[in-house]
Amino acid sequence: MDFRPSALQQELAEGTRAVLEKRCPASVVRAAWDKPATGPDELWRALAGLGLLVPAELGLTITDLLPAVAETGRAAVPAPVVETALVAVPLLAGRDELLAAVVGGDAVVTAASVGEPLPWAGVATHAVLLDRAAGTARLYERPELGAVAVPTVDRGRPLFRVAPSGGVLLASGAPVEGAWLRGALGAAAQLLGLAHRQLDMTVSYVSGREQFGVPVGSFQAVKHRLADALLALRFAEPAVWRAGLSLDACADTAARDVSMAVSMAKTLASDAADLVSRTAIQCHGAIGYTDEYDLHLYAKRTWALAASWGTAAEHRARYGDALGLPR
Repeated sequence: MDFRPSALQQELAEGTRAVLEKRCPASVVRAAWDKPATGPDELWRALAGLGLLVPAELGLTITDLLPAVAETGRAAVPAPVVETALVAVPLLAGRDELLAAVVGGDAVVTAASVGEPLPWAGVATHAVLLDRAAGTARLYERPELGAVAVPTVDRGRPLFRVAPSGGVLLASGAPVEGAWLRGALGAAAQLLGLAHRQLDMTVSYVSGREQFGVPVGSFQAVKHRLADALLALRFAEPAVWRAGLSLDACADTAARDVSMAVSMAKTLASDAADLVSRTAIQCHGAIGYTDEYDLHLYAKRTWALAASWGTAAEHRARYGDALGLPR
């Protein structure tokens, strides 16, 4: 099956990259570490202007959106794109006022599972909490969250512990599990973008850095490590696109085949991006470990996303359970 992006998907991804290269360079991501946004900002409104936040308004499917979501990962966008566009917005049917605010870039909706840290609660105007055990999803306004910041490896993606009160019921049953799967798939797509960014940075670095009078990228050991990282990424990509097609094609998002497709995508993307990050740091040598060098912004976002919406180990277990394999 041909998983290459369609002309529409490619156009949306290229447009997203062009906007983010201008509005979200590494300096913007770095600034968010020290001074996170406290509400919708110009970057968020630019993303809204692209139609990424409420894709149904433009008739876009999940599959259509994924290449653009990967571009938001490539830029390590310091905003809850996946949480808004893929998790929360599909649950907001009938809440026209809030949806209109999201379309206009005036509302930010983050999301997480109950009991897990909530990302970007400090910037969000609203939050959706998924209680997968009870099979419910509830919508909260920021004052109802009782959010308290907690330490995180990636300060560009701040995490908060919440003690919510009030809220309104959004959905129950299968749509809740579907929202969680969309979050996992969105994180997988962003991990692909992050991996490509780090590979590009590393290839550029080893092509220019010389040792013994030749570029270090000419050494066989460096070539092999980069080839292994690229191969893992190439294996992960079609799994992510295939999972998007599965979610689009099946109305029952809790179906076994859909769940398996998403779990495979998140597992492969997490593993590939982690391998790319470790390879990139090693190939950069000592400079790769420093906070002053931009590589760490993308490596730490990789590790944060690999741990969100189910780790690779958790998704492997889900896949094995679906096949009936013993633990």
